[in-house]
Amino acid sequence: MGVGVGGSLVCVESGELIHVDLQTKQSKPAASRLSVSRVSALLVLFGSARHAWPLDVGRGDRGLTIAALQILVDTGSSNFAVAGAPNPYIETYFHSDRSSTYRPKGFDVTVKYTQGSWTGSVGEDVVSIPRGLNSSFLVNIATIFESENFFLPGIKWNGILGLAYRTLAKPSSSLETFFDSLVAQAGIPDVFSMQMCGAGQPVDGSGTNGGSLVLGGVEPSLYRGDIWYTPVTEEWYYQIEVLKLEVGGRSLSLDCREYNTDKAIVDSGTTLLRLPQRVFDAVVEAVAHTSLIPEFSDGFWLGAQLACWGSSESPWGYFPQISIYLRAESANSSFRLTILPQLYIQPVTVVGLSYRCFRFGISPSANALVIGATVMEGFYVVFDRARKRVGFAASPCAEVAGTLVSDISGPFSTEDVAGSCVPALGPREPLLWVVSYALLTVCGLVLLTLVALLLPCPCRQRPRDPEAVNDESSLVRHRWK
Repeated sequence: MGVGVGGSLVCVESGELIHVDLQTKQSKPAASRLSVSRVSALLVLFGSARHAWPLDVGRGDRGLTIAALQILVDTGSSNFAVAGAPNPYIETYFHSDRSSTYRPKGFDVTVKYTQGSWTGSVGEDVVSIPRGLNSSFLVNIATIFESENFFLPGIKWNGILGLAYRTLAKPSSSLETFFDSLVAQAGIPDVFSMQMCGAGQPVDGSGTNGGSLVLGGVEPSLYRGDIWYTPVTEEWYYQIEVLKLEVGGRSLSLDCREYNTDKAIVDSGTTLLRLPQRVFDAVVEAVAHTSLIPEFSDGFWLGAQLACWGSSESPWGYFPQISIYLRAESANSSFRLTILPQLYIQPVTVVGLSYRCFRFGISPSANALVIGATVMEGFYVVFDRARKRVGFAASPCAEVAGTLVSDISGPFSTEDVAGSCVPALGPREPLLWVVSYALLTVCGLVLLTLVALLLPCPCRQRPRDPEAVNDESSLVRHRWK
């Protein structure tokens, strides 16, 4: 997330806090150009720490590429969408009217994220991956003609590739996703993996190599040691089961269901580590107690302030490591992901300031624990959809100034946690839509019955015309999605 002008800044110099006026504005991670090479599976190299990759979209009458776009990779959504109209914050957009292979499907779609939303026209077109698979693929694509807080100042991408399950696709799961199309047409395994680099780099998107995306498998050169797998508990987001959290080696001692309220997911499109409110409060209390700097204001923990040190100082030694325990494939064992402060105390470039400034890379969430880029940048992550699991391994690029900033270890016993830490919740999307439709239908019928009972009885005049009751006047036509 970028930093703009305004808010407040906390500076630390010789052990004292100095407050400087500065506003911060959160935005989506930026990304620059990247290159592609061919391996046994398709390997895509990210060009910066903010994780985007290139696609050629659309073909002209002579087979010429119409648009080479930088696409944000998002495992927390399922739609493939690109800018389809001018926007002041992007340089390139897709001209669907210039592509001889583009076919509109005749409907629009709106997708809302935790931050931002967009509306686009759905169609299908041919895409190719430069210097990747030696063919083109027909995929569903939304061309964005309207957006709010989606394309933001400083971004270097002009589209988004949702790699979650089809269940999350909008407007419905009947719309085949990009990766499902690729698996079917290219014949690759239903697996992809990511190495997201950027530890210790400024969050403004500077950096020379942001990692790799492997479509169709894993690449051994991108990880060290074993891959530890945790089951996907439900196939919509990549929902997994978190068993406990430790700060500085000490457990938060919360009921494990707190960590999974109302879900715990792995989402490359979320920049920070996001925690349910009670978990976030416990983490902040533990980190503040351990950090040796009790003067930090609430603004720093809530993302409204930066903390700055002298140019020769580093803050990372003041903060503890954080560990997340995940259930292993064997239900009675777990493994541990550990991140050092270099991953969650993140440098931010502030123009015109001689201090080194940092932000807190953890934030509260109203509805999920989200393992975002803050954690993912420490690991090689495998999304094994074929076997319904997510894997983590040590990443060679999780290093700052020669120091490894993440660790993975196990197995550990699960005797101290519940047999299931996933709360028993009601039905999720899209089943929730069906339930809501049914409830609204019932409400509409009840309302019609009440109206009929309140009307004067017409039985003395003549029988009611059975055609008189029209569903067009009922609540059924005002369905909520």
